[in-house]
Amino acid sequence: MKTTETPAPLPAESGAPITKTDVPPTAPPKERKEGAVLNVFSHGVLVIWAFMVVLPLVWAVMTSFKDDRSIFSSPWSLPDSLHFDNWSRAWTQANMSDYFLNTVLVVGGSLIGTLVLGSMAAYVLARFEFPGNRFIYFLFIGGMSFPIMLALVPLFYVVNNMGLLNTIHGLILVYIAYSLPFTVFFLTAFFRTLPTSIAEAAFVDGASHSRTFFQIMLPMAKPGLISVGIFNFLGQWNQYMLPTVLNTDPDKRVLTQGLVQLAVSQGYKGDWSGLFAGLVMAMLPVLAAYIIFQRQVVQGLTAGALK
Repeated sequence: MKTTETPAPLPAESGAPITKTDVPPTAPPKERKEGAVLNVFSHGVLVIWAFMVVLPLVWAVMTSFKDDRSIFSSPWSLPDSLHFDNWSRAWTQANMSDYFLNTVLVVGGSLIGTLVLGSMAAYVLARFEFPGNRFIYFLFIGGMSFPIMLALVPLFYVVNNMGLLNTIHGLILVYIAYSLPFTVFFLTAFFRTLPTSIAEAAFVDGASHSRTFFQIMLPMAKPGLISVGIFNFLGQWNQYMLPTVLNTDPDKRVLTQGLVQLAVSQGYKGDWSGLFAGLVMAMLPVLAAYIIFQRQVVQGLTAGALK
């Protein structure tokens, strides 16, 4: 009966180094202590910052369900009962429903126009070389640094001469022009990170430039479109200066104008609960949009930063 024995290891050849299992070096105790202190400090700052941001939002939502007496007698306590009539009163009597509808129309139209026009311009600037390419690109960047306050008076006369003053579509066009510089700047950098081989393969198969853009490149740029769309949505939803100057018709006011009017009127009436209800109504769409698309926003920012 034969037994199988494990053969002895062969001696290393002359001059050949003997390798050993690599063991990761342990950090010195001093470095580990400094890293732990820095970690605790950074987490503490984040907790404080989150508390400063979340506390006013929670307090506003909580106050919107109180009556006027409880708001002043116990501002930090929970409501004794949920007063949903505050919301119905702000929605109907304060005309928040009309302001909300006008804002949805303006922001929805301007957001679609901004993404379509901005993505087309960014794709051309990122993918095609032609005389004046860099000049046009820097013009868009210069538009980001132009203060909107300096353009209010000439913008008012331009919109008035075009017959677009106090109109929804006029405000949409102004919002698109206001949001295009940042959109082109963001999407140009994003389109440069997309692979060119896919577009070249589409051209070889006979696809036109428009078909390649809308059916191939634009779907690939979805993370960037969502990211820049969220940023534009936040800026356009909270825009107050432009509609105040260009939209003086009371029936076509947007939500920011309605909140100011509600604060003035409800302040004289003493209806503070209705005012807080209207304030929360204006905040909810913004919070919902960011909560739903927060992962896509992070993916779009990181994808646009890497090649």
